[in-house]
Amino acid sequence: MADRRLAVPKVDTYRWAVFCCSFKLDLGDLPDHALALFADEAMARRYGAWMWPQTYQVIDRLSAQEGTH
Repeated sequence: MADRRLAVPKVDTYRWAVFCCSFKLDLGDLPDHALALFADEAMARRYGAWMWPQTYQVIDRLSAQEGTH
């Protein structure tokens, strides 16, 4: 049974996706998956800069979807 004190995550709340971009250092040839999702852009950028200062990239998931319509 799930812990009732934990809210069920709503994916649409997490607008900002953080990628490590290993391809920028020739460390992989497969597409990178998002490694973290954030509701706040500034927090996403801080996390990316802390984890992968030279290669991270933050993508706005909602603007990417809007462009496909």
